[in-house]
Amino acid sequence: MADHNDSFIREVNDEIRSEQMQRVWRKLGPAIITLAVLIVLATAGYRVYAYWTDDRASQSGDQFLAAQKLAASGKLDDALKDFEALQKSGFGSYPVLARFREASLLAQKGDQAGAIAAFQALGKDSAVPQALRDVAHIRAGWLLIDNGTYDQVNAEVGALAMPGQALRGSAREALGLSAYKAGQLDRAREWFQQITEDAQSPRNISSRAQIMLDNIAAATKTS
Repeated sequence: MADHNDSFIREVNDEIRSEQMQRVWRKLGPAIITLAVLIVLATAGYRVYAYWTDDRASQSGDQFLAAQKLAASGKLDDALKDFEALQKSGFGSYPVLARFREASLLAQKGDQAGAIAAFQALGKDSAVPQALRDVAHIRAGWLLIDNGTYDQVNAEVGALAMPGQALRGSAREALGLSAYKAGQLDRAREWFQQITEDAQSPRNISSRAQIMLDNIAAATKTS
């Protein structure tokens, strides 16, 4: 009799749980199905987007390398056209890299004014990562050593010559050379001394700065 009662109680409990589950499913089932569908769609969308971005990046990379080969073979005009096209249709970081290469090729062709303007534009472009903007300022500053004034060089790289700046060695060297070229030996000496006294100055830059200090000292003695 006890076994019969236990069996009956279990059946009743099973029925109750079944009814409870049915009520829960009727209430939450549509939401659960919707969530599952959204997860599937999101996963599929991510995979499609990842494939699309990888494909575009790969195409831009191939175009960049092809333009690089043209430049290396001396076909500068053709390379410039390809880099200009990549700036318009490229994906990811390749348009910015193409702008840098275009500016460098302009300098290589002898168009110093065009190269300076291109690097200056990169340095002012807030869409370009700050580290690359700093490099563009340095490149413009170095071109201005022979194609501008000390004040113009200072306008490009002066802020980067301050303590704590990653490119301060290159910036100080550009300022020192520009001042030396302008006959401002005291100012040049100050910049080169800052390089040699900075323990974190790259060795090659520090060596060149010491050579310039020696030249300035010799020039000062004979004057």
